[in-house]
Amino acid sequence: MSPWHAFQAWRRQREARRHPLPAEAWQTACRRLPLLAALPADEAERLGERAWAFLRHKRISTPETAEFDLATRLGLAAQACLLTLGWSDAEAGEAFANVHEVVVVPEAFRRHVAEMDDAGVIHEYEDERVGETWFQGPVVISRIDLLDSGGWNGFNVVIHEFAHKLDMSNSRDADGFPPLPRDIDPREWHRVFTAVWDDLQAHLAHGRPTPIDAYAGSHPGECFAVCCELFFSAPGRLRHAYPALYALLSRYFAQDPLARRRPANHA
Repeated sequence: MSPWHAFQAWRRQREARRHPLPAEAWQTACRRLPLLAALPADEAERLGERAWAFLRHKRISTPETAEFDLATRLGLAAQACLLTLGWSDAEAGEAFANVHEVVVVPEAFRRHVAEMDDAGVIHEYEDERVGETWFQGPVVISRIDLLDSGGWNGFNVVIHEFAHKLDMSNSRDADGFPPLPRDIDPREWHRVFTAVWDDLQAHLAHGRPTPIDAYAGSHPGECFAVCCELFFSAPGRLRHAYPALYALLSRYFAQDPLARRRPANHA
């Protein structure tokens, strides 16, 4: 460990002693959210500390209602931090250095979108969104969809939007190519994701149902975010559809969410 990382570790330990994790609120968050309840005790403890640190260092703007108690806010932060649970404290901190604020809005919202296609033609349309992320900007999440997240059903707006933030760690745009650990060759990443992308495009071109949410075929950045969403909240579905991608993401996140599932509730 470098002197700088050692110093940062000391600072985190000191801060944790000065601001201990509120145990009752964290236990409530874990009971409410199946994704958290499935964690082994040691992983749950580490995630709780990271979620608590996240709340203390990031601006969280939520509606002033009883449903946004401390346990709900911890649950939100924990679902974001779940993405980096398998990484070191230093790596986890660097991963979300571009996150400064999370804004929870009442419900899905509409945006006017103007996009240029490969032929240079501008297409304008109204797009309804349950979440939104900008480079060095806030993460915006719909309250209704936040409260629907946290289970094993394949939907998680927090994981989806924070996957975009990981993707934007090395560029202004979400392009499906985040910074990679040393043990993953960029050529392998490109090959595996390209195979998934091509398969999705083939299904869409022939009007066939896609193996995963068709939204993954709308843009490479959305492909990455949707696959991350499934990796954590419906791991069996992703592994069944694209086993090579599941294995790659397991190495990338240094986690195996499928191992957390009870056999009777295999998803």
